[in-house]
Amino acid sequence: MAEAARQRLSYAEYRATEDAAGVKHEFVDGVAVAMTGGSLTHARLIARVLTRLTSALAGHPCEVFGSEARVLIPLFRNARYPDASVVCGDLQTDEEDPDAITNPVVLVEVLSDSTEAIDRGEKFREYRTLPSLRCYLLVSQRHPLVERYARGPDGSWVLTEHGPGDTIALPAVDAAIAVDDLYAGTGI
Repeated sequence: MAEAARQRLSYAEYRATEDAAGVKHEFVDGVAVAMTGGSLTHARLIARVLTRLTSALAGHPCEVFGSEARVLIPLFRNARYPDASVVCGDLQTDEEDPDAITNPVVLVEVLSDSTEAIDRGEKFREYRTLPSLRCYLLVSQRHPLVERYARGPDGSWVLTEHGPGDTIALPAVDAAIAVDDLYAGTGI
């Protein structure tokens, strides 16, 4: 992500500027942070994640959203653009921001050098506060590896790593995706 301007905004001010901007901005602690473009590998992996999730969820009462869908984390009042989101059942949005999802069941981030620390750290800390969230996937673009964090019945998060030949179970949405399918044709 690009360096954030230091001007603090209210969420309403952020929304007004975001709706008029030609560039996406995440809203983090009162600051609009411009999103940067990614590599072709990053884009390929996002496309494969979206395609595989959509295929795996065919016939389920779930909807897959790409990186244009904003997710609002109510506890922090931060808005993020994950690479993929899955909502099952009724789509819930924020009263102040009807374009922001508040009830994702699965969130996916494709890791890049510039965002990996944020995706693993502050974003995951924020995402974990979403009561609906059951699964968080981190997809490496260095080698075929998907880290799945799944919320256990006691609320704890359990990490499982998936590599070549593995299938990533997504019990929260009664689906699975193969690691090999995600990385096919990416050169990774």
